[in-house]
Amino acid sequence: MYLVSCYFDEKTNERIGQYIRQIARATGNGYMLENQVPAHITISAFETAYEAQVVEALAKIATNLQQGTLQWASVGVFLPYVLYISPVYNSYLHELMTMVNETLSPIENISIRSCYQPFQWIPHTTVAKKLTHEEMAKAFDVLQKSFGMFAGRVTRIGLAKTNPYHDVINWDLS
Repeated sequence: MYLVSCYFDEKTNERIGQYIRQIARATGNGYMLENQVPAHITISAFETAYEAQVVEALAKIATNLQQGTLQWASVGVFLPYVLYISPVYNSYLHELMTMVNETLSPIENISIRSCYQPFQWIPHTTVAKKLTHEEMAKAFDVLQKSFGMFAGRVTRIGLAKTNPYHDVINWDLS
């Protein structure tokens, strides 16, 4: 599985990192920290045998992609295991996600996951993963006490491969 994700400025990374660390301390679930999962929003997830073609296609559009501002405004859950904070789905996110998917779609034998298609996608930044029922309750309590709406900037996008996770390539946005 491959992921195309957007990453944030240092101030935003630090704020999201604080939530991740607070939840890990309160729940004892250190999955995000142990696996060094960076703060991000995945904008496409797919299977392909043609990594080089994906890199080439993304490199062509990366030079034209701009930084953008997001506003994280709510807390959400993908039951039963994932807790996330969610940005407002704005035109910047929509255009970024649509452009990436339109760039990847023509690649031979690529299979983009349906939940990462336009109008089927829930943009989110995971702050806890693989939670038990009890850990979820504790993690939600942490965010209920500490989360507040905030803004941040998308400063780069990257391609990564999962299982095990590793970065393939990243591009800074202008």
